[in-house]
Amino acid sequence: MENINTTIATSEKKDKFLEVLSTLDFTTENPTFLQHRITSQNELNELDFPTSKTEYWKYTRVGKIVNNTYTLGQPEKIDVSDFLIPNLDAQVLVIINGHVVADLSDFTSVDGVTLTSLSHAKKQNFEGLKKHFNQFTQDKKEIFLAFNNAFHTDGIYLEVAKNKIIEKPLHIINITTGNNTISQSRNLFLANVGSQVKIIESFVNVNGEKNFNNHVSELIISENAIMEYNKIQDKKETNFSIVTEQVYQEANSNFTINTATFNGALVRNNLNIEVDASNCETNLNGLYLGKNKDHIDNHTVVDHKKPHCNSNEIYRGVLDNESTGVFNGKVFVRPNAQKTNAFQQNNNILLTDNATVNSKPELEIYADDVKCSHGSTTGQIDEEAIFYLQSRGISKKGALKLMINAFAKDALERISIEALQAYIDNKIEERFI
Repeated sequence: MENINTTIATSEKKDKFLEVLSTLDFTTENPTFLQHRITSQNELNELDFPTSKTEYWKYTRVGKIVNNTYTLGQPEKIDVSDFLIPNLDAQVLVIINGHVVADLSDFTSVDGVTLTSLSHAKKQNFEGLKKHFNQFTQDKKEIFLAFNNAFHTDGIYLEVAKNKIIEKPLHIINITTGNNTISQSRNLFLANVGSQVKIIESFVNVNGEKNFNNHVSELIISENAIMEYNKIQDKKETNFSIVTEQVYQEANSNFTINTATFNGALVRNNLNIEVDASNCETNLNGLYLGKNKDHIDNHTVVDHKKPHCNSNEIYRGVLDNESTGVFNGKVFVRPNAQKTNAFQQNNNILLTDNATVNSKPELEIYADDVKCSHGSTTGQIDEEAIFYLQSRGISKKGALKLMINAFAKDALERISIEALQAYIDNKIEERFI
């Protein structure tokens, strides 16, 4: 009887989501992309929200999100100057509640670069979009991904031409507003053969509580291409985010993702990377700083399918008050992926007795000629190190700040954009003043 009641309750919650999202009108969309939506809507009939028994969501309860009643977030005209990164010379695109707002964006045309809204790209029926859109997400049976596949509104389409090196980074500012609003944004980034690009995406909030952004990015890194993707999550601690990145790497490609999470009532990052050719380099770096009752969950998968590839994964968390951190990282090494080097490390500091972390690094290896390691540590600040710094004339508070800052900043040392590195360093400093 309990299982029946649970199923009914879950179905009712899903119906509430569908009732709101089904008011969106996509009937004029290109038939190719409309069919993707229809397929995903049908898939939703077979999917339920995760429970405590769902392994993929084992340490994260989604009740904060699914028990709410939402309205659709709408595009607004707001001042975005507070969300610009000081001294950063970049192309800027603004998304508000899942809608690209051209009037607030600031970018110029560059030869060899297609940069536009996803909705416009669909109308133009670009070849890169037709080939890669939903290519690697359509077979993943996960309800929040299916909701985005079926009901995303808008986002960014970026395609970099063969051998094109983009000098300026692209800065996407993804903003949510309003009380109890839901928005679903969607990006596709395509780096063609031999190209290079750097992307920053900020997730922030202006006013409002209990708004929910369900975001998906697809990132395709072609042969010999280099992409650096930097994700900054700094929404107010009363709001919710689920962010999914689906990454696909071809031969000799280099992909780096740096994730910094500073706030959020519930933040879930699903990062899935398919390394499907030889001589690839993959770097995953993350920092999460929890406070009050924040819940920050990083769930990563690196799937090595071919030989002679390297992946390096370093995530660090600092949890304060009653916050919770989750790290669940998994590395697959398939039978054909000989000569793989895979490193995975998660380190956490708990600043109070009420802070919690759940750490689960995993390796699943089916090849015999590999070098793989993983590890996890959780503890408090080293009192002997604090005493040593005090003996050199530094106050206990100053010593504590130095230790935390050094621990946190090391996690994101691979960021190559100086202005962004300075911006993040300042935010870390501000957190622990």
